[in-house]
Amino acid sequence: MSNLKSLLLLLGIGVVLASCKGDADDEPIVLNAGTLSGGPFTFTVDGIPDMVSGISLDASNLVGENRTYVITDDLNNILGIPPTLDAVEGVDFDAAGTGSCYIYHLVYEDNLQGLEPGSNVNDFIGDFDLSNFIMVVRNGLNAGVLSGGPYNFLVDGTPDMVSTIALDDSMLTGDVQTYVITDDAKNILGIPPTLEAVMGVDFDAAGVGSCYIFHLTYTGALSGLEGGQNLNNLSGNFALSNFVVVNRNGLNAGTLSGGPYNFVVDGMPDMVSTIALDDSELTGEVQTYVITDDSKNILGIPPTLDAVKGVDFDAAGVGSCYIFHLTYSGDLSGLEGGQNLNNLSGNFALSNFVVVNRNPLNAGSLFGGPYEFVVDGNPDMVSTIALDDSELTGATQTYVITDDSKNILGIPPTLEAVMGVDFDAAGVGSCYIFHLTYSGELSGLEGGQNLNDLSGNFALSNFVVVNRNPLHAGKIIGGPFTFMVDGTPDMVSGITLDDTKLNGSIQRWVITDDKNKILGLPPTLEAVEGVNFDDAGEGICLIWHITYEEGLIGLEADSNLLSGLQGYYAVSNSIRVTRIKEH
Repeated sequence: MSNLKSLLLLLGIGVVLASCKGDADDEPIVLNAGTLSGGPFTFTVDGIPDMVSGISLDASNLVGENRTYVITDDLNNILGIPPTLDAVEGVDFDAAGTGSCYIYHLVYEDNLQGLEPGSNVNDFIGDFDLSNFIMVVRNGLNAGVLSGGPYNFLVDGTPDMVSTIALDDSMLTGDVQTYVITDDAKNILGIPPTLEAVMGVDFDAAGVGSCYIFHLTYTGALSGLEGGQNLNNLSGNFALSNFVVVNRNGLNAGTLSGGPYNFVVDGMPDMVSTIALDDSELTGEVQTYVITDDSKNILGIPPTLDAVKGVDFDAAGVGSCYIFHLTYSGDLSGLEGGQNLNNLSGNFALSNFVVVNRNPLNAGSLFGGPYEFVVDGNPDMVSTIALDDSELTGATQTYVITDDSKNILGIPPTLEAVMGVDFDAAGVGSCYIFHLTYSGELSGLEGGQNLNDLSGNFALSNFVVVNRNPLHAGKIIGGPFTFMVDGTPDMVSGITLDDTKLNGSIQRWVITDDKNKILGLPPTLEAVEGVNFDDAGEGICLIWHITYEEGLIGLEADSNLLSGLQGYYAVSNSIRVTRIKEH
């Protein structure tokens, strides 16, 4: 194969070797689609038919049984398959819209697959060859190039017109010409027909915002070209130039510097300082300051910066304030206490704002726990509890211990006093340990009251939990058992004790009747399984596990297991043993 054909294969041009039919030497034949000449062609899509002409095919080396022409887009997707050059020259490329086409000559054998509109010539399978291509460029209309601006006007009631705007129409095409003025979202505001008409527009009357000035060209029918419509929704054969920007700027209230300020609401006056106004670009007839909350509700309207610096922000309580500078011209409605800045109406501007944070007291952060104690008569104290007081504020400090409903149980004044509290004495339940800080008068801080009812200037830390857990006798698994009283020994078996939650110093088993009267106290599970229930005669027994501490009273035969004991103890569930006698 020649070097030329090798290069064409590497480039994906589609050179294919086909078997020779009828050749005595049976040598392969190289398909050759010839060479196209003519073009390239450049048309304007303007509704007027555009055909190619002057194309010719050099067929001197043409090889291939089947021949046709193929027109593709610039990605080689097949748009049409005109069979002859005359058919190619009859194609109206204007109807295809804006873009580029490639015209090829194709030779192929009968085994070619993929030769159909919508397919891609790169996906052909079979024996074929494509010629070089001729390009047809279908350009859109050209609206020219606008120069001038950008324009920056101040909306102040004085007319503002553009000037020095010009249109370079050296490449202009299209039957109809006009200008279009839109907002910055391309909504049509006006359609001045000439550049002189554009220069007569008063942009001050449009208020604050930005306008775009376009030149528009079109041919034929154009829908959507009317006020209130959007340029993006124009439909027809048209082109838009670049746009010139007209910025209609509002008043300028300057720039505030200073802060943010962070005060603690503690009864001490808090004033801002070092706040300043950069008024180098300030505009407007009337100047004042406005203080709002963080929702922009107006709290005060100090007329000067000195008046701002005289405001006591501590008196406003916890929250945040915004300090603005305000400038306006003419009438301004809504500028009064209790109104919202968002509802101001008139020709005005607000500066940036300076934040004043009125922070509550900080009680610090407690670390330690949670603590898990067993109520067993042995003292239980917390340890390793600590207070991070790096951000602590407030005049008075103390600790508060509550139940899990925040009812006050104790008010130890120091961390050492907290560590001295015996939580075992409080019985079963949960306690919360808080650190409390306050300034001035605080009501409700006494035993029996609830933390939710405190009144005054105060703060609580997070709380540390102390869980005072009861004794747990575990869970018995096995049974129930039913025996016949017939003189044959009957023993229980297969009983186990789930001791995953078991606690207590002393463990024992108890057998009672069905009224919970103690019948026996086997010390171990083996002893329980050694009891002959047949000897007890007809009736019902219950098997229990008990855990307890030293000093338990009443754990003896004939006492009641559930009502006759005094001390620290817990009883498990029971297993029923039923003894039946035939009559």
